[in-house]
Amino acid sequence: MNPHATRSVSPLAFWRSILTHRSLIFNLVKRDVVGKYRGSAMGLLWSFFNPVLMLTVYTFVFSVVFKARWQGGSGSKVEFALVLFAGLLIFNLFSEVINRAPNLILNNANYVKKVIFPLEILPIIALGAALFHMVISLLVWLGFYIIFFGIPPATILILPLIMVPLCLQILGLSWLLASLGVYLRDVGQFIGVVTTVLMFLSPIFYPIGALPAEYQWFMHLNPLTYIVEDARNLMLWNRALDWFSWANWSAVSLVFAWLGFIWFQKTRKGFADVL
Repeated sequence: MNPHATRSVSPLAFWRSILTHRSLIFNLVKRDVVGKYRGSAMGLLWSFFNPVLMLTVYTFVFSVVFKARWQGGSGSKVEFALVLFAGLLIFNLFSEVINRAPNLILNNANYVKKVIFPLEILPIIALGAALFHMVISLLVWLGFYIIFFGIPPATILILPLIMVPLCLQILGLSWLLASLGVYLRDVGQFIGVVTTVLMFLSPIFYPIGALPAEYQWFMHLNPLTYIVEDARNLMLWNRALDWFSWANWSAVSLVFAWLGFIWFQKTRKGFADVL
């Protein structure tokens, strides 16, 4: 294999990389997921237990202790928990990958130094593992929804489409952070603070309408806001997707992902020297 072949910055290069290394990506995602629970008595059952526990705890804390109700909803405690958890599905996918991103190269230094390895697929592997956990959490969400409210709205079938721009954003940011994490070790510490701040500045625990009008514009600067709102509209409120906005957002996300990919490919030649 020509080592320079993996350093192309063509817009189609990372798609070709996914197709070329799809078997390797699948096996490494599988290893990542299984490795997380290796040695535990319950194994992969933890991936079901964790979201169930989260949903139960959030329901108790926000609906029972704080007596919170979602603005515009029915006032049901279970509904509030499902609304909250729908937002967390999106945020947890984002935070799981982004928090890992600064250490992706550092934790796989052997791939940099000893073998010719397509380093650009490391963020894709992290995203694949996070998507697995999201799917499990979504199944838990669906189970609770069906038990308490019956069949969810048909618009939920469009949910995978709104994940497209989100995944592109995550990949672009992951390539950027994975590279920066090699040269600036403080990035790993800093990004944990940033994701925590983003969680509270996203419409997860409260709707945008709960904010004073003069502060709502600030919430719209957060790219997660649109995806969290769209996810809830599809999963709970049976509202159609704004296809024009989705297309624009997907195009912007694609450009962002490509720019992150370019940065990664241009800076990767120095990884071996730093590590």
